[in-house]
Amino acid sequence: MSRNPSVLFVCLGNICRSPLAEAALRAELARIGLEIEVDSAGTGDWHVGEPPDRRAQAVARRHGIEIGGYRARQVQVEDFRRFSLIVALDRQNRATLEAMRPADATATLSLLLDHVEGRKGEAVADPYYGDEAGFEATWTEVMLGAGALLQTLTRGE
Repeated sequence: MSRNPSVLFVCLGNICRSPLAEAALRAELARIGLEIEVDSAGTGDWHVGEPPDRRAQAVARRHGIEIGGYRARQVQVEDFRRFSLIVALDRQNRATLEAMRPADATATLSLLLDHVEGRKGEAVADPYYGDEAGFEATWTEVMLGAGALLQTLTRGE
């Protein structure tokens, strides 16, 4: 990337998958001592200002990460210029992002699992209507994606 990388994760409400992806990448960055801007947002506005879902907080806490201070926000047009990479958690949110992308956008769009070998085009499972096991599965996928994304970022692609 030609400038310092910065990453915005995007799902629908910004209370489950995208805050977990943000936490996962932050954890991976801390592990190797790298600091970049990381945030998350939703394409919808239903949960703006709310903390992550209690089940998302619980799964992150089980893995040693506190996300209770995160607050949901909605994607803004300026995010397409502020971040170098906007990472959607599923195809529908990626399509929404493509539709709202301004002509002068500088951010690259991708799906999180595009960065994982053999998973291009796949969505991270949405755990919202499921149980604790679904949140654990989502955590596993976002950690896998975060690790692969970190490799992309550190290679400068």
